Amino acid sequence: MEDKFLACLPDGIKPKEIITAPQMKSAAKSAEKKVTIKDILVELKAHCDKGKLVDGTGREIQFYRLIGCWGNPPEDYQEQLERQRKQLEQLKEKYTVVEISCSQGDPTRIQ
Repeated sequence: MEDKFLACLPDGIKPKEIITAPQMKSAAKSAEKKVTIKDILVELKAHCDKGKLVDGTGREIQFYRLIGCWGNPPEDYQEQLERQRKQLEQLKEKYTVVEISCSQGDPTRIQ
């Protein structure tokens, strides 16, 4: 069953939620390919293991909502982005991290 990971999704994370919508350009035309949580989890061969969401290698998956899509950034935006960078770095040491872009055009996905 393709959706064997659904029971282990954390609250607030929906399979049809769009993570990214990068621009795909060809010589003839430009098209968008939207990537959903489900797409990424299928790609990672995600499944539930003892109540936790894990990838195909057995490594636990964590979701992280990125910040930084401010119309008018706060005064401490650089500090906030630096904190985010450090948090992601720490998470990636232990987990497979799925980054959820605040801007649907950011190609950042998995690390």
